[in-house]
Amino acid sequence: MADPGVWENVESGLHTRVLQTLRELRFTHMTPVQSATIPLFLSNKDVVAEAVTGSGKTLAFVIPILEILLKREEKLKKLQVGALIITPTRELAIQIDEVLKLFTVHFPQFRQILLIGGSNPIEDVEKFKKQGGNIIVGTPGRLEDMFRRQSDGLDLPSYVKTLEVLVLDEADRLLEMGFEASLNTILGFLPKQRRTGLFSATQTQEMENLVRAGLRNPVRIMVKEKGVAADNTQKTPVQLRNYYMTCRVDEKFNQLVAFLRRHKQEKHLVFFSTCACVEYYGTALDAFVKNVRIMCIHGKMKHKRNKIFTEFRQLQSGILVCTDVMARGIDIPEVDWVLQYDPPSSASAFVHRCGRTARIGHHGNALVFLLPMEMAYVNFLSINQKCPIEEMKLLKDSADVLPKLKKLAVSDRAVFEKGMKAFVSFIQSYAKHECSLIFRIKDLDFAAVARGFGLLKLPKMPELRGKSFPGFIPENIDTNSIRYKDKNREKQRQKKLTEQQQQEGHQKEGKRTFVKNKPWSKQKTKRDKRKKQTDKRRRDEGSDMEEENIDELLNDTRLLKKLKRGKINEEEFEKQLMGTQGTDELEDV
Repeated sequence: MADPGVWENVESGLHTRVLQTLRELRFTHMTPVQSATIPLFLSNKDVVAEAVTGSGKTLAFVIPILEILLKREEKLKKLQVGALIITPTRELAIQIDEVLKLFTVHFPQFRQILLIGGSNPIEDVEKFKKQGGNIIVGTPGRLEDMFRRQSDGLDLPSYVKTLEVLVLDEADRLLEMGFEASLNTILGFLPKQRRTGLFSATQTQEMENLVRAGLRNPVRIMVKEKGVAADNTQKTPVQLRNYYMTCRVDEKFNQLVAFLRRHKQEKHLVFFSTCACVEYYGTALDAFVKNVRIMCIHGKMKHKRNKIFTEFRQLQSGILVCTDVMARGIDIPEVDWVLQYDPPSSASAFVHRCGRTARIGHHGNALVFLLPMEMAYVNFLSINQKCPIEEMKLLKDSADVLPKLKKLAVSDRAVFEKGMKAFVSFIQSYAKHECSLIFRIKDLDFAAVARGFGLLKLPKMPELRGKSFPGFIPENIDTNSIRYKDKNREKQRQKKLTEQQQQEGHQKEGKRTFVKNKPWSKQKTKRDKRKKQTDKRRRDEGSDMEEENIDELLNDTRLLKKLKRGKINEEEFEKQLMGTQGTDELEDV
């Protein structure tokens, strides 16, 4: 009897060059989600596929797309769109685009194009007009924008009339991130007679609404892991070994450094709760874990993200310090450990973070650091997510690197400021945790947290107002005297200090403009103000929704109103909109 799991035995038969590529990639057998989905997709069915992360969902829609387009009676012209793949983050879009290229290199008749944030949309318009795009991979915000650019000579609504296949990858995440309005806009331009596939690791009520609205009598596919009992709803791969470590908050960083020093030859993802924590601890790890490539990625990065993601994927070993922007659907080869320094804000995010390892049959490990007051999280994961997890003992050979971290802050103002900003962002993130009964901000020892961050002093922020912290002893140092290692930044700081002192000397009594006494969590820098972007562009970044500043939306709403009132033309609107991009470094304290 023929083996149904072998590619050659797919009922309708796959193209010889598709099979050749699969052999070159050493994919000899289909995974369960592939063997269940591909025949249905090829037999003109809409599908809703749910399978654990790392189960091979990408090939489950890439191969049907190619086969369907190859069997079209009429050959697609350069600008005619045959397939559209929508995904929540640019990293995932890049990854899918790369997988497609492995196959389309054998099919020069197909033109594919990647449409994601982080690039000039006008350049994307010109790129599409020049090279075309039979297969589009994109993020919702950029795609919605492209559909509205008829004035720039791109009539995408007419080009998608030939659409054969629509795929929504990580569909649940698309809706969680607030892309529902963008998706509805895009769906409104697409032909009704098409094949549609929704792929995700979890099912949500929002997804059910989308299924009813956009699919015609879909076939539902739920693939369980081999070795998992039928009555078990385990969300993580069986090849994954999940651990937790319980330690005091001011010991956590020491344990992390000790762990990474022990596993230098392996590949790690280290998750933190906020962009600011990634910036700070990425700098700290670079100083304390030697002879290892350490890279950082988070949602507030703009143009650097694509390059960092591509480079890290190619490394044999190294450490990627990141936020949840890397938690969904991303396939990084041979990740040995997923380390969750901060537990994620939701239980589903825990599963998706862990899913960056133990992918497609490989073994992997994950470790989450917990405080003694957070131990109920272990039972919560076991009951809520059916996620088996075992304890890892504290590493006894861990060195105390916190004094060195303080010295690092004293030697460079940039490190000092990153630490203060990271502390503030962590406290605010902790206060918003979805599991607030377990992660109680009222039970958090702020002094111990500050010690764990290696702070020289406590920042001024509303959460600390009116409280005393005898457990934290500030360093006996004038923090205003700390200088930037970067001479240009220090020169600019000194210039600003001089100007501020002159202003204060001329002010009337009781009035101040210097923001030094303003809470850190409320301070805004010039660069922060320039960074305000549209809600569409912010979502397209796939960034950490908890930390993104709503002021970005307000600024571009004002720009849009100016455009509608005729105060600025479209060229000025585009120029100002693009001009709001910048970095998220803190300029002054």
